[in-house]
Amino acid sequence: MNERVAIIGIGYTQLRPLSPDVSFREMIYEAAVKAYNDAGIEPKDVDTFVAISEDYNEGTAIFDEYVPDQIGAVLKPVHTITQDAITAISACVMQIKTGIFNIAVLEGHSKASNILYPSHIEAFALDPISIRPLGFNPLFLAGLEMQRFLLERGCNEYHCALVVSKNKKNAMKNPIAAYPGEISISDVLSSNPVSFPLKELDISKRADGAFVIILARESIAKKLSDKPVYIEGIGWCQETPNIEKRDLVNALYLTYAANMAYSQAGIRNPLKEIDFAEIDDTFSYKELQHIEALGISRSGESGNMLEEGYFDFDGELPVNVSGGSLGCGNLYDANGLRGICEAVLQLREEAGERQIPACEIGLVASWKGLPSASGGVLILSNRE
Repeated sequence: MNERVAIIGIGYTQLRPLSPDVSFREMIYEAAVKAYNDAGIEPKDVDTFVAISEDYNEGTAIFDEYVPDQIGAVLKPVHTITQDAITAISACVMQIKTGIFNIAVLEGHSKASNILYPSHIEAFALDPISIRPLGFNPLFLAGLEMQRFLLERGCNEYHCALVVSKNKKNAMKNPIAAYPGEISISDVLSSNPVSFPLKELDISKRADGAFVIILARESIAKKLSDKPVYIEGIGWCQETPNIEKRDLVNALYLTYAANMAYSQAGIRNPLKEIDFAEIDDTFSYKELQHIEALGISRSGESGNMLEEGYFDFDGELPVNVSGGSLGCGNLYDANGLRGICEAVLQLREEAGERQIPACEIGLVASWKGLPSASGGVLILSNRE
């Protein structure tokens, strides 16, 4: 099928550190109702559903059995992607591209506040023979990677603190953000050490929330939406899970995913051709590492470009104007959905006081998180 695939509806909840008053089902239902209203359709119009969930995080095996009721998917095709959001949206895109399906729904959520010991869950992704028996907290890996990246790329802890300050300040203009605030560079640098050189404020805090995105083939999208947002390119990569074999300097998974997405979208110079980017910043250094992996900056230049204002709201290529995960909260596999929803709002000119003027092309980059080396890149546009 030669038609493009478009996003025609989005729905989401407020992001919160704790949500004891609602279940994950209620959060998903709220987001789904908003998405259906936004798209102007009903669940009966949908052909296929995709859910993002990781059984370990949910505390329930075969979690997609608990998804259909609250998104209107009873007796319809539903399958789970246990990966980051962009890998999941690619499943929707490929199903629509077959020509068999016209409309797809993607759901993702976080009830991270239910997880008592996150590091115990993350440790299950470590090699059970050679790594897991060592008993270290997976945050040790983030500190190790951060130290190696800073050493090899000429960035420093000041640049990482600048990422935190920028993103938390950006989040102050985002009404759904869980952790907005005016944080100074010295606040970050003096925060408690976690795994040298990683500090407490370098780490995004967990948040609860839900997102639902509705996609349709181009001909259907034009009938249903006045402002469809088109997927121009998409790429994803699952690199080695073995940390002893991994490149700790370069985020190769995102480089491979970006090359795939850029090729589809016809992008040769991302710094010049992309108007804004929502890039995974689960840890402060990850924003810089991912900027370089995406080819937005040359190797070793991301920190200096950040310091010069290239990635500010009014810079040449604004990065994480939503506040990113540092400002909005870490939603685990749903982080990418938050980025996609922000990109859709920007391209529809519905982002309120954080609206980027005259934007036409946006990039969203995701990472599955510790201790994985998996991610994806999505190129979106409002061009007919």
